Amino acid sequence: MSTPLPMAETEACDAPVLKERGQHEVFCGLTGILWLHRKMQDAFFLIVGSRTCAHLMQSAAGVMIFAQPRFGTAVIEEKDLAGMADMNAELDRVVGRLLARRPELKTIFLVGSCPSEVIKLDLNRASERLTGLHGPDIRFAHYSGSGIETTFTQGEDACLNSLVPSMPEKEDDTPDLLVVGTLAEVVEQQMLRIFDQIGLGPVRFLPGKSSRELPPVGEGTRILMAQPWVDETVRSLQSRGAELIPAAFPYGAEGTEAWIRAAARRWGIDDAKVDAAVAGPKARAHTAMARHREQLEGKSVFLFPDSQGELPMARFLSRELGMRLIEVGTPHLDRAHMQAELDLLGPDVKLSEGQDVDRQLDRCRAERPDLTVCGMGLANPLEAEGLRTKWSIELVFTPVQGFEQAGDLAELFNRPLDRQRRLRFG
Repeated sequence: MSTPLPMAETEACDAPVLKERGQHEVFCGLTGILWLHRKMQDAFFLIVGSRTCAHLMQSAAGVMIFAQPRFGTAVIEEKDLAGMADMNAELDRVVGRLLARRPELKTIFLVGSCPSEVIKLDLNRASERLTGLHGPDIRFAHYSGSGIETTFTQGEDACLNSLVPSMPEKEDDTPDLLVVGTLAEVVEQQMLRIFDQIGLGPVRFLPGKSSRELPPVGEGTRILMAQPWVDETVRSLQSRGAELIPAAFPYGAEGTEAWIRAAARRWGIDDAKVDAAVAGPKARAHTAMARHREQLEGKSVFLFPDSQGELPMARFLSRELGMRLIEVGTPHLDRAHMQAELDLLGPDVKLSEGQDVDRQLDRCRAERPDLTVCGMGLANPLEAEGLRTKWSIELVFTPVQGFEQAGDLAELFNRPLDRQRRLRFG
């Protein structure tokens, strides 16, 4: 068994936050479809948008577009944008053709690529009308994936939030755990094994495999956030009586253990039982991370605001991999959901909220960090200037939560620097 990595004690974070309000560069919320459609296997995501949106999804999805995907685009032509055509009639035609081809679908999400003022279509009314047309066997839901209104991870939040009104009312107030945020199936199974070992349950997930079989919610429902960007979904669940368990996020060994212990404490489960359940997975995580820490310890890192996962990632990089944080940016800082991460980061971290991309680029270039975590649009120019980068979107697409994935998460950050070493000495 390996020796656990040393981690420094920290004071609560009360550092000032630099508020940035300027030009920002992020993917739009449509990209959340790429992981949501793999999770909810009876759902279809119909993007109501332009040919540009169709090209974006085909490019981002890569080869998946040829493998019977569960997403498509109802293309808006110029005459639709000008208000010269009836978008409802066109939408009816597309939905009818889709259901004739895919009768097994249980939920169709109408995903707006632009605000309703632009596309001349009220998706709320459209979803209600289509539900009336196609009967009770299929549900229509709607949300915005507009880049004007969302960043790319907020698309998932908007999608899950659209399901909350359809979740059944809990019949009693006996406690159960609802894990909110998309997790890969292998990660879910690992989490379930540990929760079962410590006697915590029942445990349900949102989203699950079925978009129709939604978990109940009400008094007694206790929430763990699996992803840092499901803020609005959590607030909607709380308005229905659910209780949020404050916790760090399950990235790395430290975050995963803290996440599990937060739930165990709420259930009154003895610490010794948790110790026994996590000992093996935690040791494997430390072993898997150790070789990457050897390469990353002492290196500097700058995190641009992109996914809303920057704070837990920064905590993982600094405390478990020994990296030096120059600046940690996040699109939105919700202290109600991030306080556990802020406390672990400590008081000296430089935080920024929002984006003014030119100013942040200036600060990044001045510091010349060993690694920059940013969106794809910024990565290539920075690489051309000799800075090594990691696409933040890759940290969302890849299963990285939990003990068993801690080594994979560390490798994602080490890979750009390892490639640089190989090129230099190869």
